[in-house]
Amino acid sequence: APHPEPEPGSSLAHRCRRRSSAMPDAPFPPFCAFLAALGMLCLAMVGTWCQRWRGGFSLDGSSRTFNWHPVLMVAGLVVLYGAGEHGRRGALPPPLPPHSSFPSPKSLTAALVYRIPGTWSGPKLPWKVLHGSLALAAFVLTVLGLAAVFRFHNSQGTPNMYSLHSWMGLATVLLFSCQWAAGFGAFLLPWAPAWLRALYKPIHVFFGSTILMLSVASCVSGINEKLFFSLKNGTTAYKFLPAEAVFANTLGLLILIFGVLVVAALARPSWKRPDSDSPDSRQVRHAPGG
Repeated sequence: APHPEPEPGSSLAHRCRRRSSAMPDAPFPPFCAFLAALGMLCLAMVGTWCQRWRGGFSLDGSSRTFNWHPVLMVAGLVVLYGAGEHGRRGALPPPLPPHSSFPSPKSLTAALVYRIPGTWSGPKLPWKVLHGSLALAAFVLTVLGLAAVFRFHNSQGTPNMYSLHSWMGLATVLLFSCQWAAGFGAFLLPWAPAWLRALYKPIHVFFGSTILMLSVASCVSGINEKLFFSLKNGTTAYKFLPAEAVFANTLGLLILIFGVLVVAALARPSWKRPDSDSPDSRQVRHAPGG
């Protein structure tokens, strides 16, 4: 009897899956090193901007107190929060050879802690604690950054919370605090039921990426707002692109690139840690040297 012909759609999908599985996977360690270097570059540039063009730092309520705001926000809401972001679900690449080399976890941004295949075979709890600790540290830096800008505004008699940048930034911080509290209750407290964790996990992952992109948008809009406020009377106007404007605009672009790369890493299936009860996870645990 003649064999039935496969449906065109299913055949095409099968060929696409075979082709995608045969494609070489992007190397993880160089990407991670590049991302870490980019985050450090953003921190160095925002510090240089405030020190060279904005007068440095102090705690006296002057404009130098305000300068702590962009530094702490970039450090907390972007670099450290991006380092703490992660996703736990996804596919798994083939088993690793016994002596596969990966960077030490201490040299990695924790955004990719769950992407280190060497950590997939062990317990999740230490990495959950690391992720939660980094997020908490990011939140502390963010609160200090907010305190700096409120202190400056109050000492100068400037109204608070009137610009789109301030609304978006405060909304991001409030979402961040809710995300951390909900994640702590669902994933770190031992009495949280498994069904609650399974229900909340995709929500946690979605809002993790969302908050990161809101953080990037808040920082970029804040840089732009600061340039408009500062480059006017007695200085070269913003529209003529003085050196400070070029430097700060470049900083904004680098922050945007950092955020996009973190989200791209979170979305890459082959870099996600599999669920502990999935066949792929069991495959890693029984792989040679795993």
